[in-house]
Amino acid sequence: MLHVHDLTVRVPGGPLVDGVSFAVAPGERVGVVGASGAGKSQLVAALLGLTPPGPTVSGSVRVEGTEVVGASAAAWRPLRGRVTALVAQDPGTALDPLTRVGRQVALPLRAQGVARGEAHTRAWALLAEVGLDGLARRYPAQLSGGQRQRVALALALVGAPRLLVADEPTSALDVTVQAGVLDLLDRVTGPGLAALLLVTHDLAVATRLCSRLLVLEGGRLVADGPVADVLADPRLADVVAASRALAVHR
Repeated sequence: MLHVHDLTVRVPGGPLVDGVSFAVAPGERVGVVGASGAGKSQLVAALLGLTPPGPTVSGSVRVEGTEVVGASAAAWRPLRGRVTALVAQDPGTALDPLTRVGRQVALPLRAQGVARGEAHTRAWALLAEVGLDGLARRYPAQLSGGQRQRVALALALVGAPRLLVADEPTSALDVTVQAGVLDLLDRVTGPGLAALLLVTHDLAVATRLCSRLLVLEGGRLVADGPVADVLADPRLADVVAASRALAVHR
């Protein structure tokens, strides 16, 4: 599904992501954890072709066999939404405040050529599936933080992607709302469904959903293995403790 080899994101002061290699199989759920500044967000941006101007990206990222490092917008177009999709950390910046949420979820379908009526029907059905039945005509400001995050999840799922990348999807939510979002991710990813790459500072979140953990430290991948093995590795005690401390602080 996803194959990453020697991925490096470099700025004049040094690498933000340094020679990272890993793979994600279809339907696999993989967590990416690490303390603040470990390189998690830079990794996500590089994987999805979203690195801003300035840093240089080298190495290889293949999405279902298609090389995307250095790919043009035209090359990315058939992949975004259909093959890969991003659940952003902050739905407040991911959603258009001036557009009703039902129309926002329908827009990717319209861009794929789906007729207006069918696109809206499918969008409203998906909003109901994520627990927002009857709210399609509301604007983002009329929804709670948890509801906006569910809209962002619906927006990512509407194209039926085969790889869902979730970047800190619960960091701004209280415990109860967080549990609901995690339940949704549990329902829509896994064997026979979409693969999940879950980026989080919270080990509890990662271990609830994922069978495998990648640990980043200083931009480098320092561990890749089953959850139990990574958490029990004495060489990673400091990294694990830092990640847990950050989760408690937030």
